[in-house]
Amino acid sequence: MITEIVILAMIAAFLGLRLYSVLGRRSEHEEEVVPHRFERADTPAQAENAPRPARQPVVLRGGDNAAPASEAGVRAIAAASPGFDLLGFLEGAKGAYAMILEAFWKGDKDTLRELTDGDVYESFAQAIDAREEAGETLDNRLIRIEDATVRSADLDGRIARIAVLFVADIAAVTRSAEGNVVAGSLDDAIESRDVWTFRRNVDAADPNWVLDETDEG
Repeated sequence: MITEIVILAMIAAFLGLRLYSVLGRRSEHEEEVVPHRFERADTPAQAENAPRPARQPVVLRGGDNAAPASEAGVRAIAAASPGFDLLGFLEGAKGAYAMILEAFWKGDKDTLRELTDGDVYESFAQAIDAREEAGETLDNRLIRIEDATVRSADLDGRIARIAVLFVADIAAVTRSAEGNVVAGSLDDAIESRDVWTFRRNVDAADPNWVLDETDEG
């Protein structure tokens, strides 16, 4: 039994270090103000009655953070979803990134269920359960998001997927039930690189995207 708890603690510590933490305190750098996640329509009726913008040619500006290999996918998504803006999407992705991490570290399954796909949610939920069974908590800090870059984009039928590489400075600590540090340190932030893929049906009234897949960068 003790061996199983130690193994679970190691798994939770590893996941905590890889999945980062909630917005928090300042370190040697100024903390970045993380934007809110993708804006919601106020009500379904308002979304349906809202005027739809006229279709316009998709123009990728120099500041639209997309690799050349992803441009065709971004153009296809924008053409299928009038009003899509890549810079706005990336700002929303940063907000979703922070909210999902915060929910994971707090063990907030309700928020995770809302923001993630079923398979991704199950992975988060299992990690939370293992952490709780080991009697551990996460005391982590997302110091700042250094960069968010589109890695890939595609439109499969009416389903749009955009993979974003997040580069972030993270201070991660796992504590035991007694509050003792099991792993990590708040004094030393590390650079973390992960690719998160977001998915959305371009015909949906809800403008929000959900986290569909996670991978290492």
